[in-house]
Amino acid sequence: MNHSTLQHRPAVAADLDEIVRFPQDADELFYCYPKASWPLTVGQLAAAMAERRGSTVALLDGRVAGFANFYQWQPNEFCALGNMMVAPAARRHGVAQYLIEVMEQLARDQYKARLMKVSCFNANAAGLLLYARLGYQPQGIVERADPQGRRVALVQLEKALVHA
Repeated sequence: MNHSTLQHRPAVAADLDEIVRFPQDADELFYCYPKASWPLTVGQLAAAMAERRGSTVALLDGRVAGFANFYQWQPNEFCALGNMMVAPAARRHGVAQYLIEVMEQLARDQYKARLMKVSCFNANAAGLLLYARLGYQPQGIVERADPQGRRVALVQLEKALVHA
């Protein structure tokens, strides 16, 4: 995939006003940040950034187009990808794949992680298909409840990170 128009950098507070507009409805917010309440606010996202690591933005043609971080990290073992979201206008432009690859590299370089973990809700078909295409393998399914209290399945996936 050609990433010539894609770049990345650490997320900063000034990015949050833009990022909180990425989820388009309560379902999308639930997929990328289950503990948040709709609509996503700068305060909620700032709190997540404060307790997480590696908050990174992807830039498409110089504009903030994607965001992700690690919600769990165990040096020399694994990192768990969280808050993965892409701006509506940037979807289907390779931003998610690019950002996942960036986060895998960050996990390898900064945390010496041997494994990347991701979790994806069963209704998020686009996410499940993307993770499968990128080599993530299902490891388990756990029951969760959505904001309306309905039963949903959280699919847990993993990918071995090869070190050069």
